[in-house]
Amino acid sequence: MEVERDQTVSSPTIPIVDLSNLDKELVARAVVKASQEWGVFQVVNHEIPKELIQSLKKVGTHFFELSSEAEKEAVATPANSKDIQGYVTNSQQDIEDKVDRVDHLFHNLPPPTSVDYRYWPKNPPEYRQVNEEYARQVKKLAEKILGWLSEGLGLDREALFNQGFGGGEKAVYTMKINYYPPCRPQANLVLGMEPHTDIHGLTLLVPNEIPGLQVFNDNQWFDVEYNPSVINILIGDPIWRMSNGKYKNVLHRTTLNTEKTRMSWVVLLKPPYDMVIEPLTKHTGDGDEAPKFKPITYGEHVERKVRDKLQKRS
Repeated sequence: MEVERDQTVSSPTIPIVDLSNLDKELVARAVVKASQEWGVFQVVNHEIPKELIQSLKKVGTHFFELSSEAEKEAVATPANSKDIQGYVTNSQQDIEDKVDRVDHLFHNLPPPTSVDYRYWPKNPPEYRQVNEEYARQVKKLAEKILGWLSEGLGLDREALFNQGFGGGEKAVYTMKINYYPPCRPQANLVLGMEPHTDIHGLTLLVPNEIPGLQVFNDNQWFDVEYNPSVINILIGDPIWRMSNGKYKNVLHRTTLNTEKTRMSWVVLLKPPYDMVIEPLTKHTGDGDEAPKFKPITYGEHVERKVRDKLQKRS
């Protein structure tokens, strides 16, 4: 989809859902409505301690601001590796090369079968403890949201998590820290990340105080305003397919700041690579409920998206 860069709106209209509301049916309806109309929403009163989120940001920032490149390279993604885990830098690319100008650190979170501590920073020393506690907290939040989304499709509460992501020991949670350094020349024309929908199922994102995340809805870009109390939730491709298109896979991008570094801490919820992604059972009937998507494994979906992205750049 081609979109105009200058159609940007600063607006507070991105849905905000208060999870402390005692009327849980109202909360569920708000999550479903936001996912249908926007594919993105913000949650407040999510029960993840603000002190823990502050610690998460502190240890992540510490790693990226290390003066020793050797310590970063110690957890770098090996050359020619198909594993996305590790540290990768793209921020020094030329402005005209259309490569996302962002450094990343990827590493899988629990369950233990997916964790490889080789890719977890050793400096600062408390990095592992903070990230493991955050993983425990964010996992509860993600599964709560998936439960509401399942019920919004007329399915059992555990349907999306179990049938779509493989359940407790198969669903993969990955931490991705994005580091967008300042970009002074033509910064208003340069994107930290090009417009895209997420390749994975569910994104739970907290940024630092520097704005930059934008989402596309109703033929225009909306700034996602910073609020230290919220966690941003974005719907990705697999849930879009599992819901038979009822939930949006939100198109989004990141702009760069001319003077300050923007960072974000993103937990990605992904199915196993051999998991078949398809509309779930109750959405494969006749008429409007006929399946809109052919079955595809998550691994095939990833390969297709990566290939399409490379072809678009060439």
